[in-house]
Amino acid sequence: MSSILQRGVSRTGWLLMFYGIISILFGISALFWPGSTIVALAWAFGLMAVAEGVISLFALFQRQVAVSRGWLVLYALASIVFGVLAIMHPVAVLNVLLIFLAAWLMVAGVYRIVFAIRVRKEITGEWMIALSGVLAILLGVLFAAYPAAGLLTVAIWIGAAALVYGVLQLVAGVRMYRWKRAL
Repeated sequence: MSSILQRGVSRTGWLLMFYGIISILFGISALFWPGSTIVALAWAFGLMAVAEGVISLFALFQRQVAVSRGWLVLYALASIVFGVLAIMHPVAVLNVLLIFLAAWLMVAGVYRIVFAIRVRKEITGEWMIALSGVLAILLGVLFAAYPAAGLLTVAIWIGAAALVYGVLQLVAGVRMYRWKRAL
């Protein structure tokens, strides 16, 4: 094996282990402190939106832009306003986003039920599609009725996913490191 590939695998292994450890720590913190996690996520989205808005404002001074300058200004200002709101009022912004998620779940649930009724003669097991629609509607109603619980639930699921992702990254990194050492 070439030494370039060996060096790349060695760096990749350490990087995967680093990502894995960071993700595991994030997952554990999200599971134990879901309230803080959702605030941190809102701040992160806010910072990204502000950065995107500022970058878009700088793009106004370029000679050629991909979209009209009017759309670019609108996008930049909307990004900055959303970002500042998310940083200053993270829970309020997350509640609004959760209401949108609740509305989408309810519409998606109705769609699935209608779809299941329409295809019931064409396929078997359509009741599972209808059941998924009913569950989506129930989840949407619960999110709308209890937004704080919905936010905490989302944070816990994000934490669980980050924990699994981190373990997989760590295992992959350790395997790559061992593989490199075996050469």
